[in-house]
Amino acid sequence: MTTEPPRATTPLRTPGVSSWPKRIAWGILTLFLAAFAVFESQKYGLPTTAAALVFFVVPDLTRLAGIRAPGMLYQAVNRVWFPLVVLVGYAIGPIVWPPLFTAGLGWLTRIALDRTLGRGLTST
Repeated sequence: MTTEPPRATTPLRTPGVSSWPKRIAWGILTLFLAAFAVFESQKYGLPTTAAALVFFVVPDLTRLAGIRAPGMLYQAVNRVWFPLVVLVGYAIGPIVWPPLFTAGLGWLTRIALDRTLGRGLTST
């Protein structure tokens, strides 16, 4: 009578191991974006500072409004692509209004901070 060893139910790779390099990269990006937002705010004054701070808290405002993780608006507010489009569009477009740029910086900084702390799109 032969007995087989029990099959492993856990995956061979430990979950979360590969997330540390990503979190470190997101952390570096967060520090860079925050420093850039502070630089732009100092350069252009109070309207740019207000725009950066307001858009930094946009994900929290959607959560306080009762919009939860599976919702389309929550997903849109927490995607990297939307503030990135604002930043790139401002950089190559004809609009010259610094609060728009710092709003994109603040928004992207918040998303990068959330990714650094391990909060993705589905967390509440």
